[in-house]
Amino acid sequence: MRFYLIDDSPNIINILKIIIHERELGQVCGSAENAVDALEDLPVLRPDIVVVDLLMPEMDGITFVQKTREILPEAAYIMLSQVTSKDMVADAYNSGIEFFLHKPVNSIEVENVIRRVCQSVSMCKTLSQVHTLVQRMPRPQPAAAPSLGAAPPPPGNGAVSGVRQRAENLLRCIGILGAAGSRDIIDLVCYLTEHPEAKSLSVSALCGRVGNAKTVEQRIRRAAFTGLVNLASLGLEDYNNEIFTEYASTLYRFEQVRKEMNYISGKGTARGKVQLNQFLSALVSYSAGEYY
Repeated sequence: MRFYLIDDSPNIINILKIIIHERELGQVCGSAENAVDALEDLPVLRPDIVVVDLLMPEMDGITFVQKTREILPEAAYIMLSQVTSKDMVADAYNSGIEFFLHKPVNSIEVENVIRRVCQSVSMCKTLSQVHTLVQRMPRPQPAAAPSLGAAPPPPGNGAVSGVRQRAENLLRCIGILGAAGSRDIIDLVCYLTEHPEAKSLSVSALCGRVGNAKTVEQRIRRAAFTGLVNLASLGLEDYNNEIFTEYASTLYRFEQVRKEMNYISGKGTARGKVQLNQFLSALVSYSAGEYY
């Protein structure tokens, strides 16, 4: 990952550089002590992750993120500040950041947050590449599709059984284990674990591997949306809730969780949406132990 650091304190920039280098988190491709200079650098350097201070002279971090997302929408943003005001932290998340870190800088917290954001960015890139490849591939004829039966084989002992247990625990965390589509979601996670080549299939095609494609897709979409609503509600109560910070930007696109938060709080009329490909891919990664 390529990082760009912005803070009006050179000491903070140096501390972040040391953490990123010593923890082998990526490469610092540039830095600036004010947002105006950073705006000139970013279109050229195009970093993956931008770490920016909230309170800076000339332009604050929230305004900076709003402007930068127009020219670098694919980047992820982490904000730093001594501010503890919930309203200001909420404004920061509404501007499009992934995480908010409080000063003074804690190296362990910084590392954990950066690793989470790196995983999110990497997953989004992978999904984008898979989507592009699938779009370029010729669509197979229905008769050529292998017959895999109405449902995946039941999980036995060992790896698949562990995957099923971890998937159940995760769905329990976001409050949808008892939802009608939770069994379908877990079956799909197990199926994708045993058949990694199936990750290139569309959601509809995947759902057809565990039952009636249309019915299964409707059930898992409703369950996944309930999870999004639950996370949005957690975020409104406490931005630092561990479940919220862990899953809001991995199982879902954070901008969609933020949109649902605005809807729940009456600040917006549009509801958040679920990207089922991202949701299932992240579940598979968590269940396989690829997220730490």
